[in-house]
Amino acid sequence: MAVMHMDEYLKLLPAIKDAPAGALWMHYDAEADVLYVNFARPSVAADSELTDDDVIIRYDDQDRVIGYTILHAQKRSA
Repeated sequence: MAVMHMDEYLKLLPAIKDAPAGALWMHYDAEADVLYVNFARPSVAADSELTDDDVIIRYDDQDRVIGYTILHAQKRSA
């Protein structure tokens, strides 16, 4: 059981490669049903905006996207 759903993780490779700094950290909070996607560590936002589809885009102090907070993540998985 060492390899679970490996194909699904491999689909992320293009997104990781194209991510700022070529890095991607993710954390899913099941209790809050929120997926955190970060392109920088530490990921401290200076500003953010909420999109119409309940995604919070987080920016650093130079207006670069440093991550996304995806609300209601469970309803997005298929």
